[in-house]
Amino acid sequence: MAEIILTTANFEEEVLRSDKPVLVDFWATWCGPCRMLAPVIAQIAEEQDGVVKVGKVDVDEQPELAYRYGISSIPTLKVFKNGQLIKSSVGVVPKAMIEEMLR
Repeated sequence: MAEIILTTANFEEEVLRSDKPVLVDFWATWCGPCRMLAPVIAQIAEEQDGVVKVGKVDVDEQPELAYRYGISSIPTLKVFKNGQLIKSSVGVVPKAMIEEMLR
């Protein structure tokens, strides 16, 4: 499954009410490290299809979500399970570390 574009309109439904764990990538188009991480996030979305949802929040287009979750640096990854934030990381991280966050 492709990554879901998350907005204030669909965040509650797609993330907080999800029956699956959700990996949320807070990013921006101008962010070089975000672009470096994007293929890894896409690969995880493909490999974990049906097990984990993967969503992306463009912090420039969704400043309210960025503020709500205290995003001060990007890329920031956050993992939600049963509507609760359970793990997060800031910066470019290896794929194995992201997969570990999802376990």
